[in-house]
Amino acid sequence: MKLKIRTGFGYDVHQLQEGLDFWLGGIKIPHTHGALGHSDADVLIHVICDALLGAANMRDIGYHFSDKDPKYKGIDSKILLKEVVHLLAREGYEIGNIDSTICLQEPKVNPHIPAMKTCLAEVMGIPEEDISIKATTTEHLGFVGKKEGVAAFATVLIVKQ
Repeated sequence: MKLKIRTGFGYDVHQLQEGLDFWLGGIKIPHTHGALGHSDADVLIHVICDALLGAANMRDIGYHFSDKDPKYKGIDSKILLKEVVHLLAREGYEIGNIDSTICLQEPKVNPHIPAMKTCLAEVMGIPEEDISIKATTTEHLGFVGKKEGVAAFATVLIVKQ
């Protein structure tokens, strides 16, 4: 039987706004600013969803969970990720691994990475060692460096027997 391996890529950006909760990788991070969006604006989960959907040639997160649909207003992005995993499973795909990078000037993300990996692994039903989360700043350059927004990237590998 031929093994089918596919890769996917995701990119997302959210504006930061004072007074909002800051959700990242499925956990709430203490900070004065949070990401602005239709859902909880968890940029890391959004890029993982996009990368997984793209790898399976199933379009993107906006196609499946429109920001015009009021039922997704303020929704916990972990619910969206769980649904994406179910969509892939229905097509016979399993997650091989995820590699992601968060671009954020502040707060520092590294102390929160273990909790994010634990949360994401539980939501997706995969081992923590199959999830890589890295963090970087932009050395005070651009919208990230000016603390106006957060960006994230993800690549994934999915496998189908």
